[in-house]
Amino acid sequence: MWCRSTPAKRSTGALLVDHPYRRARAALATQHGKLRALGPPLARRPGLIVEPVAVDTDAFGTFTGTMPRTGTAAQAALAKARAGMAASSLTLGLASEGSFGPHPWLPFGAGGVETLAFIDAQRGLELTLSAVSRRTNFAHHDVVAGGDIAPFLARIGFPAHALVVKAQDGAVLASGVQDMAQLSALAWPGNRLETDMRAHLNPTRMAAIRALAGRLAARLARLCPACACPGFGEVDVARGLPCSSCGSATQGVQAIIDGCGVCSHRETRPRPDGVTAASPASCDWCNP
Repeated sequence: MWCRSTPAKRSTGALLVDHPYRRARAALATQHGKLRALGPPLARRPGLIVEPVAVDTDAFGTFTGTMPRTGTAAQAALAKARAGMAASSLTLGLASEGSFGPHPWLPFGAGGVETLAFIDAQRGLELTLSAVSRRTNFAHHDVVAGGDIAPFLARIGFPAHALVVKAQDGAVLASGVQDMAQLSALAWPGNRLETDMRAHLNPTRMAAIRALAGRLAARLARLCPACACPGFGEVDVARGLPCSSCGSATQGVQAIIDGCGVCSHRETRPRPDGVTAASPASCDWCNP
């Protein structure tokens, strides 16, 4: 482990003048143009220089299913980051991974989960952040004889958002389709049209990655109060929010636990929304 002994000094702007990552180079494993989403937020703070590295990220799983992903999204993102570090010989690595399917709590809606991984080999830091969003155009449409595909195309934002075309047996006939003439030649009855979820062909997804990059930048900008390593932030929550009626502890979050990914330092802070009591509806005593 190697960390600074004193906290970083702040400038009048958002950039940290004396941050350990100021002008440090980080390898970004990508073949789908994610630099434009990840580079600017991390350059603003903490001042990282993100360098794309040509890594075959499809080897870690594809959205079309031609290469199944093994393990979790976080594990895949970490593996990509390590591959980028190995290919570039840099000690800082960065990568992202996306997962799409039914929204976890909104019925009949699609949801996306973006995950970012950051590795600092010198300090022994491995950090992953994830965000769930309903702002995704993840969808598919089965072509039927005499049917109109125009409403589906409008809904998913074609041609700015590309499509994958699959045969009835699941074989991929084409991907990255953004041309109506090419699509018309493939939109035969029985074929399936799917949104191409690769970031460079899906502006909605690219925006979600950019938003999560802002969160990662803020997280890396915070230094541990004990060892001064970057990445100090939320690692757990403390439950037991008291019921507003009887005062009994509920499963509601009472406080946020921040921690360091390198040393064992932990700090507890109030939940940011200011809520100090739970509704009786969530209390096992008032609403058994």
